[in-house]
Amino acid sequence: MLHCKNVLDIYGAVHIYGSYGKKLIPTESPMIKSFEDFQTLSKDGYEAFVASGTALTKGFQAIAQETTDFSRKSFEKGTEVVEKATATKSFEKALEVQQGYAKEAYEAFVAQATKLNELYVATAKEAYKPFEASLASFGIKAPK
Repeated sequence: MLHCKNVLDIYGAVHIYGSYGKKLIPTESPMIKSFEDFQTLSKDGYEAFVASGTALTKGFQAIAQETTDFSRKSFEKGTEVVEKATATKSFEKALEVQQGYAKEAYEAFVAQATKLNELYVATAKEAYKPFEASLASFGIKAPK
């Protein structure tokens, strides 16, 4: 028989011995098992969040670097064209230089837009990877 002096003693006795007087080993308790599962789930979620954030950061750094390089090259090319156009002796030749630049600039822009699109898609896929396993358990599949 248990001798309890106050409510806390009663709570402790029930917690240690269970409601029927059997001594419970903490690892056998369903409540503690659920808590451990919750801790594991929380830890896994946090690790996936950190890995996803890292992938996003790396991807955005690559995109920023690519955009900076393109802007620099575009500015340099524009400066060259202005120098060529002002050095020409006729209006027709200056117009020809400008038209050639417009065509090159458009092609470079389309190529850069395609490259940035590929970088954004790769960044999104890398950021999603840490969550694939947990979302697959709910029946959600990764887009291709």
